[in-house]
Amino acid sequence: MKPNTRTNKLKGFSLIELMVTVAIIGILAAVAFPSYQNHVMQSNRAVAKAILLENAQFMEQFYTENSRYDQTPGGVAVALPIAQSPRPGGGAIQYNISLQAVAQNTFTLQAIPAGSMVGDVCGTFTLTNTSVQGAGGTVAACWNR
Repeated sequence: MKPNTRTNKLKGFSLIELMVTVAIIGILAAVAFPSYQNHVMQSNRAVAKAILLENAQFMEQFYTENSRYDQTPGGVAVALPIAQSPRPGGGAIQYNISLQAVAQNTFTLQAIPAGSMVGDVCGTFTLTNTSVQGAGGTVAACWNR
């Protein structure tokens, strides 16, 4: 008769297998997270640029109605309809939108980074009544992405 030998095979992961898996996840995260952050920043910039353009359109309509950018014929100063990006209720403020320079025949809008966008390479976006675009970084790279 054969002796009753029982071979218990343990099933599971070895410590080395677990460490290899953790290392692979760490490498993937190190590559993916900066890419994700860059995508989020580009998205925030796009929203701010859209709001700047919308405010510029408002300013042109204001000029059409009042024959000047800075005030109504009654002396009431112009006020932007959207003063932050994203719009109120859309999350944390990423940019503060304001009229930097407004006169009878000219205006300059600006989007100043706030919150998580402070320190962004594109910095403050500007837009004038003649559609001249400006940015803290390279204008072509910041406005055309």
